[in-house]
Amino acid sequence: MNLPVLIPAAAPLLLENIPALQEDVRELARSRGAVILAHNYQLPEIQDVADYVGDSLGLSQQAARTDAATIVFCGVHFMAETASVLCPEKRVLIPDLDAGCSLADSITAEQLRDWKAQHPGAIVVMYVNTTAEVKAETDYCCTSANAVQVVEHIYREHGQDTEVLFGPDMFLGAYVEKTIGRPMHVWDGECHVHAGIRPDDINAVRAAHPGADFLIHPECGCSTSVMEYVAAGDVASEGVHMLSTGGMLSFAHEHRAHRPEGGVGTVIVATETGMLHPLRRADPHTKFIAANEAASCRFMKMITLPKVRDALRDDVHEVKVAPEIAERARVPIERMVAIS
Repeated sequence: MNLPVLIPAAAPLLLENIPALQEDVRELARSRGAVILAHNYQLPEIQDVADYVGDSLGLSQQAARTDAATIVFCGVHFMAETASVLCPEKRVLIPDLDAGCSLADSITAEQLRDWKAQHPGAIVVMYVNTTAEVKAETDYCCTSANAVQVVEHIYREHGQDTEVLFGPDMFLGAYVEKTIGRPMHVWDGECHVHAGIRPDDINAVRAAHPGADFLIHPECGCSTSVMEYVAAGDVASEGVHMLSTGGMLSFAHEHRAHRPEGGVGTVIVATETGMLHPLRRADPHTKFIAANEAASCRFMKMITLPKVRDALRDDVHEVKVAPEIAERARVPIERMVAIS
C-alpha cells in the first residue's frame, strides 16, 4: 500500500533568521561582484540589505552608473526591464520573475498601436510604469513628478494643436489635464494599489490627526489618484506636501532637527506603505502613518530575502530586453531624462 507523501509547508521567515540571511546575501553579492537595488516599496529587510534604495527611475539611473557587472533588481518586472534597456551590457536579475505590475499590465504594445492608428500624428506619452514593448511604441516617457513638464514641452515643441495620447494611468492623466488646463486622450488604466486610496479614507485619517502634515510622493504610482483628488478639491490642500523620495527623506530629517525637545509629531503619508520604513529610520521619533494601511503592492512583496539569496547563489532569473526593442525603448526614456 502506497501512503501519501506529506510535503512540509515552507518555514516562515523568522525574525532570528533575517540577520543571517542578510549576511548571506551580502557575502554572495560581494563574491559575485553584484550590486543590489531595491525599490522603496520593498520589505524592510530587503531595503536594509540593498546597496541603493529609491524610486524606479532613480534605481535605473543607479543601474546605469554602477561598475558592477551584475544587478539584482528588487522591484517589479518593468523596472528590471528599464535597467536592462539603459545598460544592455550588464546582467540584470530579478528575484521573482512573476513580480509584475497591474498598471504596466493595463496596456499592451498591440493596444497602443491600435490607439495610435486611431489618432495618426498624435504624440504618445507613457508613464515609466510600462513594459519595454510599450516604451518602444512611445515618443516620451514620464514619471509622476515630471508628467506636466513633459506634456508642456510637447506643446511648445510640436505646437498647441498637437494631440497627446497619455497613459496608462488615468489618475495621473486627469491630474495633468487639470494642471495644464487642457484635455488629452487618456488611457483608462490604473494601479490596483492607488485605486484603493479614496478621498473619504484620506479625510478620515486627517480628521483623526488634526494638524498633521500630509506627504504625497509624486513619483510613485499609488499617489497619483490622491494628486488628482487634491487638484479637484476633493481633498483639502492645507498641509499637503508634494515630495519626491529625496524630498520626503529631507522632510523627515528637517522635521527631526526642528522638533521641540521631547516632542513627537505625526505625519500622514499617501503612498505604498513600504515608504514608511525609510521615513521611520530617518526620524524615529515622528509617528509616520499610512493614509491607507491597505495600500500595499502584493507584487512588490513577492520579493523576499530567500529569493534574493537564491537569485545570487544560482545566478538565475535574468531579465533581458531584445536589442531591437531596447534600442527603440531607450529613446523615450532618454527624452524624458533630457527634459528633466
